[in-house]
Amino acid sequence: MRAYRDQYASLFNEGRNVVLVGISNDPVDELASWLKDEDFPFLFASDAGNDGGTYVDFGGGLRDSNAVDSRAVIVVGPDGRVAGVIPSFNQVDPAAYDELATIIDEVTPEPVDP
Repeated sequence: MRAYRDQYASLFNEGRNVVLVGISNDPVDELASWLKDEDFPFLFASDAGNDGGTYVDFGGGLRDSNAVDSRAVIVVGPDGRVAGVIPSFNQVDPAAYDELATIIDEVTPEPVDP
């Protein structure tokens, strides 16, 4: 997730009114500690103890074990609606950032200078 954090400004043009939520089955206290220690500019959510219900509510799918997909990312557009769900975000794969950028560009195109 550090690579994800480090690319945030360029990938998201300083956010462009998009909210990103990384969701996993990790306990809340672990996620909160990690978020604080690493100064991530996006949100984390835990589905621990909820049998994946939160992730499903955002449009994600569960594995056979009822676990949230590995490090899922939810993109919420400026209108407050889920713009996309990436079931398994691989932070070291450049293609993952391309997929994320595509979702963000669909809901918040870069302004065009007249």
